[in-house]
Amino acid sequence: MGELIGNISDDLSQLFRQEVELAKAELKQEAGKAGKAAGMLGGAGFAGYLSVVLLSFAAVFGLDAVMPMGWAALIVAVIWAAVGAVLYVAGKKKLETVDPMPRRTVDTLKEDAQWLKNPTG
Repeated sequence: MGELIGNISDDLSQLFRQEVELAKAELKQEAGKAGKAAGMLGGAGFAGYLSVVLLSFAAVFGLDAVMPMGWAALIVAVIWAAVGAVLYVAGKKKLETVDPMPRRTVDTLKEDAQWLKNPTG
């Protein structure tokens, strides 16, 4: 009987270690993907920023041909404010879909708990 309890204890310890390793692997994989995506988005954001600045100046100077420069600058600024608001709302919705929970680990832990309740099951 003591040997059986010892084996169960060893098996539970090994199972716990495996679950911890699975959680670590899942989190590391997701963090790596997020880091790469963030780097690409940062580079794209910088390039986009430079483009927006130069195109905004071009739009202001272009509108200056038909109206005072102050009004032209105001129109361009309002357009960019609207674009920024739309992007903010879209980004916020997208961020709400991020799931930091290691789902596979949670599922296997539930399975393990179910097995412990009914090992012959």
